[in-house]
Amino acid sequence: MNIEVILVNSFTLNGQGGNPAGVVLNADKLTDKQKLKIAHAVGYSETAFVSSDDEADFAVSFFTTTDEVDFCGHATLATFSTLYQKGLLAAGTYTQRTKVGILPVTIEPSGKVIMAQQLPQTLACFSYHEIAPVIGIESSILQSTQLPIEVISTGLPDVIIPVPYGYLDLINPNDELIAAFCKKYEVVGFHVFELCSAGAKLTASCRNFAPLFGISEESATGSSSGALACYLTEHLALGSEYVFEQGRAMGCTSIITASIESDNASVTRVQVGGFASIIDSLMLPLM
Repeated sequence: MNIEVILVNSFTLNGQGGNPAGVVLNADKLTDKQKLKIAHAVGYSETAFVSSDDEADFAVSFFTTTDEVDFCGHATLATFSTLYQKGLLAAGTYTQRTKVGILPVTIEPSGKVIMAQQLPQTLACFSYHEIAPVIGIESSILQSTQLPIEVISTGLPDVIIPVPYGYLDLINPNDELIAAFCKKYEVVGFHVFELCSAGAKLTASCRNFAPLFGISEESATGSSSGALACYLTEHLALGSEYVFEQGRAMGCTSIITASIESDNASVTRVQVGGFASIIDSLMLPLM
């Protein structure tokens, strides 16, 4: 028996760039062990497996090449864009069951997919001195941003790290150091950003490192983008609509939009969106 894996680039701009994800439909009969083997064979940062559910429209599980993760933004986008492009879903709002709960996903007539995320949780704060040696930027340079380094989760806990403009592309990630730090503090990865100038089309440029889960660097990260939007809403008056660029240093620029709704000082809704393009498919033997 062969399993079809649909290969999709998520968070593309005019069909270019993006972050690849695998999508497996009708995955009800697959075991977690089989899913992990398939994800490892695909070799992407995440592969999504779509099954039926008694309550939600779909149950979706996410596997890296090494483990299952509770949620994945770019693989969610890949999943629902695939269902739409293949004519299995029309534009509208649907629900997916994930390990972080049942979340709504909206498909616009343009094909843009907008996914809701969990409300933010700020789980920890790190000093500039703690982070500086791990990413190779002096603590005084990090401190010059006058912004905190925080762990925020809208589904997955990421360390949100601001750097001054011009320093983002200078980071040469040390996978071993980052993985050890993430393991020690039980976080998924580092989401590093530099703010763009006022009036620019982009809010910030970003890089994401998650070597603990086999991802040295990722070109688009939906969950981290939601966390970053919540962070910016709390610490800077930048409005409620954000546009993030990610993957530039990898030569694979992706565009991610995020929107935040809030009531006084509390975030009441987090949404992340973008476009995706099916690029290919492959058949793998059931393992």
